Amino acid sequence: MGAESLEQEVVASADGGAKRRQIMDGARAVFFAAGFDGASMNDIARSAGVSKGTIYAHFGSKEDLFKEIIREQKAQTAERLCVFGREGDVRDMLADFGRSLMRKLTDPGHISLGRIVIGAAEKFPAVGRALYEAGPLYGATRLAAELSRLEDAGVLRLPDPERAAWQFIDLCQSRVYKQVLFGVVESADPKEIDASVAAAVEVFMKAYGA
Repeated sequence: MGAESLEQEVVASADGGAKRRQIMDGARAVFFAAGFDGASMNDIARSAGVSKGTIYAHFGSKEDLFKEIIREQKAQTAERLCVFGREGDVRDMLADFGRSLMRKLTDPGHISLGRIVIGAAEKFPAVGRALYEAGPLYGATRLAAELSRLEDAGVLRLPDPERAAWQFIDLCQSRVYKQVLFGVVESADPKEIDASVAAAVEVFMKAYGA
């Protein structure tokens, strides 16, 4: 391949990436405003400033487009959330993870996405599966790996690290996440998040502390 052809290929790839970004940004705005069922490809094309043909050239369907938005948002969350230090007290590690988790779970954008997926999952189970795998399952798997490492270090006693990871996440959520998800309160009180996570750490360590 000549230098000119290679340069053209790189430019085309960059243009394709920019167009894909443009489509996803436009689609996100429509999905969050209208929900999954209420979002039409015409609306998405108009919001993104592209043709429907351009959308289908990058994404096979509305479902595929929405799943990609889910994966991207969850990947960004995981990069910030699932970073564990190798030193320090296990209680501090759990508390840091729990507070970061709860701040993200109760973020308005995350709540909106969760509600959209819940509304769409019965008719489009692949959408629900995409959120589950990219969000809860990924986070629990990463936490379980860290808990297993701490067990090997003699800090924890865990018959089942994966189950313990899910239990800790559920303990952190408690009523705080559910109140925001179901609209009982508009936003989570930071003090409630801190209290919920602190209680989760205490219960977890009583059950699994070495």
